[in-house]
Amino acid sequence: MIPLRFLAILPVLTMTTGTLRAEEGDQFLDGIGETALISRYVFDGDLDDWSRNSLDAAAEGDGHTFVDDETFGKVLSLPGGAEGAFVSVPTSAIGDAVSFSVTGWVKVRQETPGQYFFDLGTDKDHHIGLVPMGPEREGGCGIRLASGGAEGEQGPSSFRVRADEWVHLAAVLDAAKKSLSLYVDGARVGRSEGIRTSISSLIGNAENTRLYLGRPVADGGPRLGGHLHDVRFYRSALSDRQIAVIHHNAISDDKITAEGDTRQESYREDRARLLHGGLKGVADIEVETEVGHLPHLPHEVAGVYQNGSGPKVRVIWPSPTDNKSVAKPGSHVVTGRIPGTDLEAKATVKVVESGGAENAPKHELTSFPLGQVVLNPDIDGKPTPFIRHRDKFLEGLAASDPDRFLWVFRDAFGKKQPDRVKPLGVWDSPTTRLRGHASGHYLTALAQAYASTSYDPELQAEFGKKMEDMIDVLHELSQIAGKPAKEGGPSVSDPTKVPPGPGKDGYDSDLSGEGIRTDSWNWGKGFISGYPPDQFIMLEHGATYGGGNNQIWAPYYTLHKILAGLVDCYEVGGNPKALEVARDMGLWVYERLKVLPQETLNKMWGSYIAGEYGGMNEILARLHRVTGDERFLEAAKLFDNTRFFFGDAGHSHGLAKNVDTIRGLHANQHIPQILGALETYRNNHELPYFDVAENFWDLCEHGYMYSIGGVAGARNPNNAECFTAEPNSLFHNGLSEGGQNETCATYNLLKLGRELFLFEREAKFMDYYERAIYNHILASVDEDTPANTYHVPLNPGAKKSFGNPHMDGFTCCNGTAIESGTKLQDSIYFKAADNSALYVNLFVPSTLDWKEKGVKITQATSFPFADTSTLTIEGGGGFPIHIRVPEWTSKEFGIRINGDEQKVDASPGNYATLDRNWRNGDKIEVRIPMSFHLMPLMDQPNVASIFYGPVLLAAEEPEARSSWRGVTLDMDDPAKSITGDPATLHFQVGDTKLKPFFEFCDGFHSVYLEIQPTN
Repeated sequence: MIPLRFLAILPVLTMTTGTLRAEEGDQFLDGIGETALISRYVFDGDLDDWSRNSLDAAAEGDGHTFVDDETFGKVLSLPGGAEGAFVSVPTSAIGDAVSFSVTGWVKVRQETPGQYFFDLGTDKDHHIGLVPMGPEREGGCGIRLASGGAEGEQGPSSFRVRADEWVHLAAVLDAAKKSLSLYVDGARVGRSEGIRTSISSLIGNAENTRLYLGRPVADGGPRLGGHLHDVRFYRSALSDRQIAVIHHNAISDDKITAEGDTRQESYREDRARLLHGGLKGVADIEVETEVGHLPHLPHEVAGVYQNGSGPKVRVIWPSPTDNKSVAKPGSHVVTGRIPGTDLEAKATVKVVESGGAENAPKHELTSFPLGQVVLNPDIDGKPTPFIRHRDKFLEGLAASDPDRFLWVFRDAFGKKQPDRVKPLGVWDSPTTRLRGHASGHYLTALAQAYASTSYDPELQAEFGKKMEDMIDVLHELSQIAGKPAKEGGPSVSDPTKVPPGPGKDGYDSDLSGEGIRTDSWNWGKGFISGYPPDQFIMLEHGATYGGGNNQIWAPYYTLHKILAGLVDCYEVGGNPKALEVARDMGLWVYERLKVLPQETLNKMWGSYIAGEYGGMNEILARLHRVTGDERFLEAAKLFDNTRFFFGDAGHSHGLAKNVDTIRGLHANQHIPQILGALETYRNNHELPYFDVAENFWDLCEHGYMYSIGGVAGARNPNNAECFTAEPNSLFHNGLSEGGQNETCATYNLLKLGRELFLFEREAKFMDYYERAIYNHILASVDEDTPANTYHVPLNPGAKKSFGNPHMDGFTCCNGTAIESGTKLQDSIYFKAADNSALYVNLFVPSTLDWKEKGVKITQATSFPFADTSTLTIEGGGGFPIHIRVPEWTSKEFGIRINGDEQKVDASPGNYATLDRNWRNGDKIEVRIPMSFHLMPLMDQPNVASIFYGPVLLAAEEPEARSSWRGVTLDMDDPAKSITGDPATLHFQVGDTKLKPFFEFCDGFHSVYLEIQPTN
């Protein structure tokens, strides 16, 4: 936190002289999470975007140059005048942004009024811009906002800036606070209140939106004459402190950060209170654990109430950073707190010696091939949310061009591109150091689409052809790596001896047309990636994440996507060439990593973003399972993230011992690693790897998860992609202004929960799967296109933002979205590995073709718009059918077979078992009562989400908000307070309208509400 006294002197700090190059690509740029950064232009000799979005600007008109400056080194110079050059900035990443911030350094050459520093909009009646110079000294510097209303232009203003002096200017449109603020040299000098405009409503049709530096969007007026440096655009409303820090860090050697931002505290001051009255305390508990393993303390404990009854109570227990408290046998007391009260909970922990060999969990269940499960319409013949979601992605994939996804591979290997083929954009643009990642997702999506479309042979053939085209080219390229380009020519087949590129003294990540190396004969046998091998080698030598040619992004992350796509094309799509390519590159990785010291590996995998490796351990263990080659299992273990998994080099604590090492970490950098630990266990049966996965799940689900089933979105650390700094603190440390719930993190959590269920067969994993599918995955895609979310924000009056509608520019979440959209049927049913039993996990209209049994099962339902589902059996035989009884349902859950009520154990949160000799035509009718229930923030129990059955109901908002929406509920029976139609899932409580979160595309929503109990 910056002291107020320091903020007060920021505007008069003395500038340092000499060249000062700003940070490159840091996800914590000036302490602000990079996910909020749209683009950044330093102008140190080019118009390149320094953010990871690769939105390079372009100069229009004549006369722009780059000149030397004694303060900032090289800067951009614009000539001014009526026709002078200006800069056009891409607007694609603004998307559906609601709030907006612009910062930058400007030195105006002459005191010509009306010159624009920046202007964003469509015309003179719909724009927002900043003018440093006005006709008068007072009020001459100001923001000009026009939103098409009768009020014309509005916005704050201050004194006019001086000519030939550098000034730091910033404009912040805060849609939630309905304010527009002007900053000069790090200090707020003006603010207009009551601004009922958001950026998304201002710019309208994105195709007509323009963003200029140095001229207005409307014709006429003078062009900016002067210099520009370090101009940044953000999707969020920066705070006073953040603006001050950006200004300070540019001109001072004493760098500070903007962590601890408090601009949202106004809606965090609500008094925490327990929603159920009469609580006197909770029952004391006793738990037992083995030496070295922190105990699994229950997250909810039976309450002691004045009237004798009431719900269980959430307890927040201490979360040690090591396992010293259980280092030896004995007992001790742990004291927890009950949020919303002053009450405490006590647990006596008994620590015992290990009981010896444990019964190791076995992978006793398996999924059905995608082609054996087909999604059906609902009982009225209407497409379900699952079908609508799927078809958007199938249509997009059917229209896609594989050559666009092959562009970076051909470029890396120096091969000619097919005519008229353009590269992809965003993170797969030609010079982006993550390029090729989308191609891996695309391979997986094609394999899944091919396997899934058994109901449409023509469409299936089209996906098969695209998959084959991709694999043929990748196979051809991988075959030439490490081999002479011409017979008798030079080559390096050993992956450990890859030399620097021709004419270079060392390794670099330059992917420009002039700088990229294409000497594939030197890259080692079997190499394949979207760029040369340099980034992998640079990581071994300590290269950090960033945009410089001496920096890298995440080479093994990209490679994981490619290898996973290849193996999916083999296992799911049936293409044998794909396995050959994956095998050879897997061995390339093994050969390089096996010779590295463990200390180097630990440093690599602990490196922020640069060492992000996706699920390399998972895909290598999977290659071992597919090929039987022991080298791949050894390679998988080389990716052990030692500190995260085992605490230290001695494996003394960490997740394997139930110690929370999650706090503060980049979420999606680490969740796939847990999947890899579980896949490693499946292969080597070493129990600590299973413990890592199981303990992570428990800690993550109960300590870091939002109501939609997503994670990340921390205010502390100030990064929307990170877990909160401490568990059980989403209210105080979460709900980041930059968003929450990174969609690909939920994609990976779904995979993890699914895999754990196959080992443990506990309904809680499928309960989670249902919640996250309905309330995040189905809620993550736009209404009419496959455009999807990166983050899903849950702040009051938030709005979803969708990207990549044409599948031509992928972020990580755009990549996992095309995978999710082509496998929605994958977990409706599971079977025993020996085909002896069936598990019905989800209530989704579908047909299962259980070929091994000669049985077809058709599930007919309109769930969740109805509370029944009927399964009809075609064929017959003796086997048990296990049907999930959701945790959220009631004791009235019931099952009929051919009209007869069944007496089965159907307690919520378990599976009901029907074991009989099934006959052709048998019908199983399942009744799944739904009701309203709450899911509070764990550290603020009166701020909660409302669910009906598995479906999260969000409040419709007319605009962005800066406070929680309050609703009043009867806590004994919320249905007494809520009216509406379960057949549409549209409800109302007081004046607040509620509808399924997965129906929100346009407009604002509130997912968390402040609950006022009536009783």
